[in-house]
Amino acid sequence: MSVLFYGSAIIAILSTLLVITRTNIVHALLYFIVSLLAIAVIFYTLGAPFAAALEVIVYAGAIMVMFLFVVMMLNLGHVTQDQEKAWLVPSIWIGPSLLAIPLLIEVIYAINLNQETMATKVVGPKEVGIALFGPYVLAVELASMLLLAGLVGAYHLARK
Repeated sequence: MSVLFYGSAIIAILSTLLVITRTNIVHALLYFIVSLLAIAVIFYTLGAPFAAALEVIVYAGAIMVMFLFVVMMLNLGHVTQDQEKAWLVPSIWIGPSLLAIPLLIEVIYAINLNQETMATKVVGPKEVGIALFGPYVLAVELASMLLLAGLVGAYHLARK
């Protein structure tokens, strides 16, 4: 199990470094998705399958869609349209794919492991919902307001 954990951790660190160093925003978003998927595998190996599923659904799914919408709102004209045409070449997907393939292998390996070797406590959606809207309701509302403020700020910056 430690091979899965450390392999995912290395992929998460490498893809996060690539997010920071990329000048092209779409490339950075692709590496960010790989980083979030690696963190989901880490959650799964630590015995939190529900947290791993939430990581994939909420962050790698919903939040990244919002980021892509913000990037699309920041349309900068014909120069960026030419760049977008260049982004469609398959060579751009090689880096994220090479980092995502070991994650896929690790997930398949982890699922095929005997469940007795994994010390997991199943936490269902009801318990998570009670916790989020019970003692942590203020943090949830503050996070939603922060995301809304960022989206409104990006809209005002992109407006001509």
